[in-house]
Amino acid sequence: MPRHFLTGAELSRDELLALLDRAIELRADRLGSDALAGRSVGLIFQKPSTRTRLSFEAGVFELGGHPLILRPDEMQMGRGEPLRDTALILSRHVQAVGIRTHDDAIIEELARYATISVFNMLTAGHHPCQALADLVTLRETFGDLGGLVLTYVGDGNNVARSLAILGGIAGLEVRVASPPGYALEPIAGARLFEDPVAAVRDARAVYTDVWVSMGDEATAEERRRALAAYRVDDALLDRAAPDAIALHDLPAHVGEEITAEVLYGDRQRIWDQAENRRHAQKALLELLLR
Repeated sequence: MPRHFLTGAELSRDELLALLDRAIELRADRLGSDALAGRSVGLIFQKPSTRTRLSFEAGVFELGGHPLILRPDEMQMGRGEPLRDTALILSRHVQAVGIRTHDDAIIEELARYATISVFNMLTAGHHPCQALADLVTLRETFGDLGGLVLTYVGDGNNVARSLAILGGIAGLEVRVASPPGYALEPIAGARLFEDPVAAVRDARAVYTDVWVSMGDEATAEERRRALAAYRVDDALLDRAAPDAIALHDLPAHVGEEITAEVLYGDRQRIWDQAENRRHAQKALLELLLR
């Protein structure tokens, strides 16, 4: 049976920590693996992408493989071909497939019928590849992750959910601070807060995401009002641990969820995060196709 990576919960703690260490090795030697030599990987994009496309396309190439960028308007799935049929066809031509899509049901159905590994490049419910890159960044910065406090501030969305799941597996204390109506559902290992100041106390990393994601445009002003007190700025970072860093999965809306001083300052590792997408995903593909 193929290994899938849909939420991150598929990994054991030992597998996850080994993956993080392997990603750091691959960052030091980007051409140090030919794990995908002679293999092709399909990458389906039903939503726009910058970091995900760049990191996966470059990463597959650096592993010696061939990335196939697939868009629904260029495939029969965009004209109504059943996902089951798409999964069966993909399974005959590529060794793994990732999808960046909307509903989680789409990737779940793809994985149900595929005989190759299916991995989640983003769904409405989860963003596990981003969380892998976040954990690599924390591992590089602080070393041992056991007991490290990571506080996510803002909408309890797919990014927060993946941080809670994978951070919990890695041994972090994950806190999520959100206003009423935007809270993450209870997840084992995550602590939920309403007060962002209380949530960042002793935190080594303070994480944020956009307030208005793709698909939220109709409620943009309502969301900005509700989340206004959850901006990551120097004042909030000052309430965290003395060596705290700021994290953001990007793209950023400067002046909303994060200030320019933090985004481009020396208290963040945001641009390392963006690069670490590639290294973490290379380690993931090695694991899935081992």
